[in-house]
Order: sequence, then structure tokens, then C-alpha cells
Amino acid sequence: MGSVTEPAPGEYGPPEPGVGDGGERDTRGDHGFFGQPRPLVHIFGVEMWERFSFYGMQGILLLYLYYSTADGGLGMDQTAAAGIVGAYGGTVYLSTILGAWIADRLLGSERVLFYSASVIMAGHLALAFLPGFWGVGVGLVLVAFGSGGLKANATSVVGTLYSEHDPRRDAGFSIFYLGINLGAFLGPILTGLAQTTLGFHWGFGLAALGMAFGLIQYSFGRKKLPPEASVVPNPLPRDRIGLVIGVAVAAVIVIAVLVLTGLVTATNLVTWVIGGTVVAAVAYFIVILASRHISTTERSRVYAFIPLFIASVAFWSLYQQQFTVLTIYSDEQLNRDLFGWTMPVSWVQSINPIFIIILSGVFAAIWTKLGDRQPSTPIKFALGTAIMGLAFLLFLPFAGGGEASTPLLWMVLILFVFTVAELLLSPVGLSVATKLAPQRFHTQMVALFFLSVALGTAIAGLLAEFYTVVNQATYFGVLGGIAIVLGGALALGSRGVLKLMAGVR
Repeated sequence: MGSVTEPAPGEYGPPEPGVGDGGERDTRGDHGFFGQPRPLVHIFGVEMWERFSFYGMQGILLLYLYYSTADGGLGMDQTAAAGIVGAYGGTVYLSTILGAWIADRLLGSERVLFYSASVIMAGHLALAFLPGFWGVGVGLVLVAFGSGGLKANATSVVGTLYSEHDPRRDAGFSIFYLGINLGAFLGPILTGLAQTTLGFHWGFGLAALGMAFGLIQYSFGRKKLPPEASVVPNPLPRDRIGLVIGVAVAAVIVIAVLVLTGLVTATNLVTWVIGGTVVAAVAYFIVILASRHISTTERSRVYAFIPLFIASVAFWSLYQQQFTVLTIYSDEQLNRDLFGWTMPVSWVQSINPIFIIILSGVFAAIWTKLGDRQPSTPIKFALGTAIMGLAFLLFLPFAGGGEASTPLLWMVLILFVFTVAELLLSPVGLSVATKLAPQRFHTQMVALFFLSVALGTAIAGLLAEFYTVVNQATYFGVLGGIAIVLGGALALGSRGVLKLMAGVR
């Protein structure tokens, strides 16, 4: 979940290059926040509360969509509801590309971060106060685009607090990732309590309140950030601003027409998101590979990224079912009895952040200890994909069971395996994207990794539609088996991939 890429620690990617020696608000000598620059506390705060609101809302979203109106929900069919959640998750990661582009060409990372946080809060307020499907539609669109913008720029802003070789840099990012996982842990717990005791809209309102806390704190602290945080690295020429506005307006009109004519509906939305993501990813690969400005070695490395991209899609298509299939499974088959009290369904989503907090340091220590002897990137990807498949096979002993048939400790074990798989692939993904990227296409390669997360997340929503109509043993067995086979195939082909990587491990 610390995915959730938006997984931590890999959710936000590697630190951006640090600031130079100048800057009227140089933070290099500032040790006011646990030995780190004082402005870090404000980015820590807005990120922690954003993750609190994001995962808190997502913890109860699917339940709200398919619970009956008598239970406070909207009474949707489970398959359509799961598709909406998958489409929404895919859109979040697609939006990171838009958020990064706006920061690089128009506003700078700091402004995009602030505006995105405001949009997120508006989205949660819409879910809390607008009735029925209007609230869902308006709220999810705002939260998706706002989260994409914040996700794309939070790390960049943290990076501006440090000079390139500041020894505190890694520790600062560790504190930042701690905030991510604290929010991801607390959000489902508190919104789940609000939902079960007061109702869904109180849960959504609590998510909005959390985002408001983060936004208020950041509003007071943003003036203390170094000027580099507000720099627009590659300003869009004035004569092209009109074209960009025209394209944006045209895109909104096209989407509106598709919705109003019934071509895009709640039941097929996830298919549209998958199709759009596939087109975007293929276009990115074609543009990069066809460029005359990259060397033979750089082109070889881009080819090497293709099997890693496929493995990443497979991984995320299973991992992101935490918010679809695992929610339905936990609602219907998990024994959530704790000493006579029934645990809210959303609390299951707080298990993964606990393991992330515990295990991320363990994995970092292991890789440091192994040094050059650690597994290569293709092997890590292969292990992450195969272990994710193993996690699905762990559902088989209780597949098809009745209500409360699965022990809570067994679900904890399954999510432990989820986390191990995540830490093998997610932190490595963005790192290898930057290492394999041609010099002229550094950002686009990072965007490609986010597209793999977007595609996998959307596919997770589509697959969840099959969960409700096929035998559980078949569902978990087939998907787990496919992931293991893909992981094994990548492991067998790892030498060829390494050869294409041309010196990158």
C-alpha cells in the first residue's frame, strides 16, 4: 500500500536531484526537524494526511458502491462497483503524468502540490456531502486528478531541501516515507470506525477533515521552502499556451460526449481506462525507440525495459486487488471477530503499511549487506511477480468457504507475502526506469513505469469483475499460476535482459 508506488518506499520513486549551492532559503544548514531541514515537517504533514484521506476513503469506497441502500450504500452490482474502483485507481496513476507535465512546463512542483491538495480535499467533500452517484462521480474525478498531481511532485519538493551530496538526504526521505505509511495505516482504521458507527458519509467527511489538516499545515509552511521548489524547469513558450488550452478543452468535450451518448458507462469505464493506458504506453515506447537522438546502447536499454514493464503490469494487476477482491473477500469470508467485536472491513487495508514500515528497513539492510552480490533487477522483478502469484495461491485452502471461514491470521500471512513481493519490485521499478532511460527521455521513462502501475491497477478492477462470477479456486489458482509462470519466464530470460541493459544491473 505504501503503493501503493504511490507504493512506499517505491511509491514516489527515487529522490530528485538536489538544489545547488545558492538559494535565498538554503536549507543545508537547517537541522530543526529530527536533524533535517525544518520545511520537511510541512511536506511530511501534507503527505501523511493526503495518504490518510486517500487510503481512508478507498478503504470504504467499494463497500459504499455495492452495499444496499438500507445499509447506507448505493446498491450497485459488485462487478460494476469493482470496475469503477479499478478505473479510478488507474486514473490516479495516469494523472501523475499530467501532474508532472504541469509542474515542468507551467507552474513548478510546489504550486502543483498545493493546488493538488486543495483539489483532493474538494473531492472528499463531494463524496461526503453530494448525494448518490453525483457525489461519487465528482468526488472520484477530483481525488484522482488531485492525487496524481500531488504524487508526481511531493518527492521533487522534498529533493529541493538538500544539496546533491547532503548526507542527510536518504534519512530525510526515510522520514518522508514514514509519513506515507503512517497515513496509510491510520486512514482505513479511523474512516472504517466512522463508517461502521456513523455511516459512509461520515467516513468520507473524516477523510476530507484529514486532508484539510494537511493543507492548513502546508499553507503555513510553504513559504519556508527553498525557491528551487517553485522553479518551472522547462517553461512552455507563450505562443503554445493557447494550443494547450485548446487541447485540454477538446479533451473535456470529447469525454463529455462519450459519457452523454452512453459510449462510456459505469460498467465499461475500466475498459476505456485500460485501452487509453495501453495506447499511451505503446506511443511512449514508439516515440523513444524511434528517436534519432538516442544511441544504440540507450535503445538497447529501452528494449530491456519492455519485459520489466510487462512483469510490472502483471504484479500490479494482482497487488492492487487489495482494494477490490480483497475488500469483497474480507467483507464476506474473513473472520473479523476480535474478542466478540467485529472489526471493520477497511482495517484489513491497514495491515500492509505495518509490514512496509517493518520490512523496508530490513530489505534495505539486506541489499546493503549483499552489495554487488545482490540479485540483478530482472531477478528481483521475477521474484516479486512470482511471490505475488504465490500470495494468490494462499487463498486456495479457504476458497469457496462460507461466511467468516478464513482466519484473520491467515489473511495477515497473505498480506505479509504481498508486502515481500512489493518490496522486491516496487522500490526497484522507478530506480531502474531512471537507470535505463536515454538522456533525452529521462522523465518519459519514469512515466512509463507509472503507466505500468496505472495499467495494472485498471486491470485489477477488470479482473475483479470475474471474481464475482467464477469459482474462487479457479480465480485465485489461475491468476496465481499465471504470475508464477511469468516470473519464472523472466528469471529464465534474465541473462538476455541483462545483456540488453548494457551494463546496468
